[in-house]
Amino acid sequence: MAEFPPHPALTGLNPGRVCIIKPSALGDVANAFPALGSLRRLWPGAEITWVINSGLRGLVDGHPWIDRVLAYDRRRAGLTPTGLATIGRFLRDLRRGRFDLAIDLQGLLRSGMMTAATGAHIRVGLDDAREGATWFYTHRVRPPGTIDQAHAVDRMLAVAAAFGADVEQPGFQVAVSEDDRAWAKQALAQVGRPRLALNLGARWETKRWPPEHFAELARRAVASRGAGLFAVGAPEDRPLVESLARQLDPTPVVDLCGRTTLPQLAALFEEADVVLSNDTGPLHLAVAVHARVVGVYTCTSPSLNGPYGPLSVAAESRIWCKASYRVTCPRLECMTELVPDRVWPLVLAQLNAAGFAAIGPAA
Repeated sequence: MAEFPPHPALTGLNPGRVCIIKPSALGDVANAFPALGSLRRLWPGAEITWVINSGLRGLVDGHPWIDRVLAYDRRRAGLTPTGLATIGRFLRDLRRGRFDLAIDLQGLLRSGMMTAATGAHIRVGLDDAREGATWFYTHRVRPPGTIDQAHAVDRMLAVAAAFGADVEQPGFQVAVSEDDRAWAKQALAQVGRPRLALNLGARWETKRWPPEHFAELARRAVASRGAGLFAVGAPEDRPLVESLARQLDPTPVVDLCGRTTLPQLAALFEEADVVLSNDTGPLHLAVAVHARVVGVYTCTSPSLNGPYGPLSVAAESRIWCKASYRVTCPRLECMTELVPDRVWPLVLAQLNAAGFAAIGPAA
């Protein structure tokens, strides 16, 4: 268990208005929710504002631990008259918040500048924040390890612990409405149980485990447990899902790729019995709604960015360049080394843990 010492200058604060800056990305925002929950318990009467990229606003609108959302339209911001006007309005909104405390959980130059723009007298971030973000902090928190040593969730929990928050039992909470849940139930009405959710996409090519590997595990889940299948993803993941469907034919797979809002995607994961996913944002969203998750890690490290918590497991490449965090690669040896036979025992164990008995061979 990582150590999370309090910061002597930050304990005992009782701020009225708190600004948390964590604009992106999907998985990073989801991984910040345990720190948010710890701070909400510490300051139940505070007004907490969350700064987020406008495209991810669905993650935090209506969140029970957040009072106000301030969206940053990154796509429109830039060095044009319109872009500069967008930035100016956003910075004015930050200043008008009259925050007592600003917390930068992003740790980049842009978020550091946002922290300064709040005008808060106390501005806090990690002491290994990048791109000069630390220049804008009044107080720096030492994480339990560097970005190459400690899990991303633990690094953010260290910030909450610096204020004296209890982080011993971190928990996730996602804003999912009853309408979202009703939509998900309807969308999956024809998908039998156990339900296996398949998330094939990832922004990096080095994270995209091949569709044929997903198809092989899906076939085994159908044969051994009678699983129902559904696929999710962003619109750009459509070729991957179409390839999956062709390889599974005639076994049906409900295709919901590119057809959900973020809260609807979270609701789908609530309805899944097991989620099989590459290392990408939806995996962490599935974790945040307490789904059983099997993560596939080809070029990244589960110890740093893996699914967090007791319901999640991960399979990791064992090749010479594992955890290289390379965005592109001409060799992609990890895709052939991490074969379905290595991942299937984890999927099977999760199906068993979810309470589904065998109807056919286990492998």
